[in-house]
Amino acid sequence: MVNHLMAHDLLWGMTPQRLPVEAPGWAVEALSLGQPVVVRRAMTAVGHVAVGVRGASREQRYATSMPVVAIQRRVRPEDLCQVELSRDLPALQALAQLRPLLDAGGWTWGVSGSAGFELASGIEALHEHSDLDLILRTPQPLERSRARDLLAQLDDSVCTVDMQLQTPRGAVALREWAGSSCRVLLKDDVQARLVIDPWRPSLEQVA
Repeated sequence: MVNHLMAHDLLWGMTPQRLPVEAPGWAVEALSLGQPVVVRRAMTAVGHVAVGVRGASREQRYATSMPVVAIQRRVRPEDLCQVELSRDLPALQALAQLRPLLDAGGWTWGVSGSAGFELASGIEALHEHSDLDLILRTPQPLERSRARDLLAQLDDSVCTVDMQLQTPRGAVALREWAGSSCRVLLKDDVQARLVIDPWRPSLEQVA
């Protein structure tokens, strides 16, 4: 499974006992309630995966790692595309609005962030002012003109929609790739760097 885990996957099986002794109390409490952790981009020891623990507030995010053998369940962002919730919130309204458009476009896409967490776990994480975070699998280069068309569709939503393009070399914000800047910020497991082409990144480092 370790070869297939990807950023934004949600994992169950992390326990408070696996947290470092310096972990905050809220992280211990979250895991005591059986909450999932989210896979993040970072290097870890062999046999472990980098994860993040979510707390009740936006400021409560704790980075750690967990053994791959401890994973009991995994939910990918694309597993959540068709999941619906009854709560009447802008982020969920935007998801309902965009779902047919993204499906019709033939995209491989998924839901991440607070919306993905709530859809997967049933734990309320969204509020009235929450953005909708989406990911788009882009194994092949996405033309910037097509990126601009897609961004225009997202920006017509009832709330702010942030989409990340997941390239084989890391992640880049759709909003950046659709913009006019020559270089965009590419994030991988090691670093964040400015590149001209996220699918064929140069060796240029972030200044």
